[in-house]
Amino acid sequence: MNIYRESLRLILTTPLSNGQIGDLVSRSPNTIKRYRAIAEEKHLNWDEIKEMDDRSVMALLTKCCGYSSKKRQPDWAYIHSQKMMADVTMQLLWEDYCLDGPDDAYGYSSFTELYREYVSKLDISMRQTYQAGKVAFVDFSGRKIPYYPPGGQKKLAEVFVGVLGSSKYTFAYACDSQKLHDWIDAHNRMMLFFGGVPETIVPDNLKSAVTTPGSEPTLNRTYREMAVHFTTVIVPARVRRPQDKSPAEIGVQIVTRWIIAALRHRKFFSLQEINEEIAKRLDLLNVRPFKKLPGCRKQLFEEIERPQLKPLPDSVFEPTSVWTSEQKVRSDYHVYVDKHYYSVPHQLVGSRIESRITQHAVEVFCLGKRVATHVKSHVVGGHTTLPEHQPLAHRKYAEQTPELFQEWAARIGEFTADFVDYQLNRTPHFLPGIRTCSSLMKLAKEYGPKRVEAACQRANQIGSKTLKSVKSILRRNLDSDNDPRTPVQGQLPLHYNVRGPHYYSQEG
Repeated sequence: MNIYRESLRLILTTPLSNGQIGDLVSRSPNTIKRYRAIAEEKHLNWDEIKEMDDRSVMALLTKCCGYSSKKRQPDWAYIHSQKMMADVTMQLLWEDYCLDGPDDAYGYSSFTELYREYVSKLDISMRQTYQAGKVAFVDFSGRKIPYYPPGGQKKLAEVFVGVLGSSKYTFAYACDSQKLHDWIDAHNRMMLFFGGVPETIVPDNLKSAVTTPGSEPTLNRTYREMAVHFTTVIVPARVRRPQDKSPAEIGVQIVTRWIIAALRHRKFFSLQEINEEIAKRLDLLNVRPFKKLPGCRKQLFEEIERPQLKPLPDSVFEPTSVWTSEQKVRSDYHVYVDKHYYSVPHQLVGSRIESRITQHAVEVFCLGKRVATHVKSHVVGGHTTLPEHQPLAHRKYAEQTPELFQEWAARIGEFTADFVDYQLNRTPHFLPGIRTCSSLMKLAKEYGPKRVEAACQRANQIGSKTLKSVKSILRRNLDSDNDPRTPVQGQLPLHYNVRGPHYYSQEG
């Protein structure tokens, strides 16, 4: 309900008092009294008023915000297209408009308000205004395109979308994944398609672009190096703020409807086939006329956007190294890089690091400082550990090998060597024997090599080559009596009240 129109209707056609009318239209009695006085002064007639538009009715009762129908209407489509150009302001456009006739021109405030009203009625894809050459929005489409490589299983192609902010000129490209190498390749192709470089690129917060999202996002280093190569700036959209990249959202929607959905009945066998078809449909999309603006995307691009783009560099961006996303160092002081585990100094456990992958090496950085370098390994799920990265105890344990224990045992004596050989060969894998030999070495430090040799001899005599037996012999000092003439009981411990063999040899 228009308050002004309803107020005049009640004043001119009913006998209601000012207070009653005020209650009906939520105005004070004094305001209605003022409206009534204006109606009497101007000799207003309801039959004339009901044919007027709301803005003209409002102008009858107020001193401000009415827009006279006698004023010359600007060419809003032309003004909107000019507003997209770099450094063109509303003040400049208003002054140009006034040059054609200042007497019937709107004032500056009315001019800007009417322009905002015009823009609000445009198609949503044109609602925001971006200066030509200033910004490109990039994102991946949520919909994927299936294809069937010869002799392989079904795959799903990701669709990269890039949209220039001013002309809405659109680029699309199908690739294998959203990983960094495909992300960079798609940007290279987009720049070549545009034939220039925008001042700013606005991506979403996917990992290939932003390693740490938030109020102060951290860009992937390779992506940042690409921006330096193209002399552009990366400004990620805020998390959960789709309005920051609405042209990308709308571009994705348009590409999904006019390209991906249109290809739903086609069966493709390679990415090349998909991209050939996308290129054909992109040409049609970019020449489709706008609904509420003159021209099309390609026309706007050629007229106002292409001249404002920065020139392309001499070559596309080819990263000599690839940076991985930031990650926390695991408790085993290893980091996972390109499907392989690499060690870092154990003091960095819990710290956040970045990794750079070159053709032959993997480098690990913490706080911008390189802390580890490894030869690149292609063993999936394997691990590469440098001894200097390990704690002392781990390093010593890692240095324990069968050969090391065999050499040590041979220096002590033949029974110790025999005991060690038995432990290392009693199972298919030597790891359990390593643990036993390591404990035997500790016993040698505690009791001395001679006693360990004697204890191993005693354990051999009783047929119990176990670490538990050796420990028992050493604790009970049974290693001091190794005379072969002394009867040895193999299973039960010797005791004075245990009958010996001579007991059974006596005749009744």
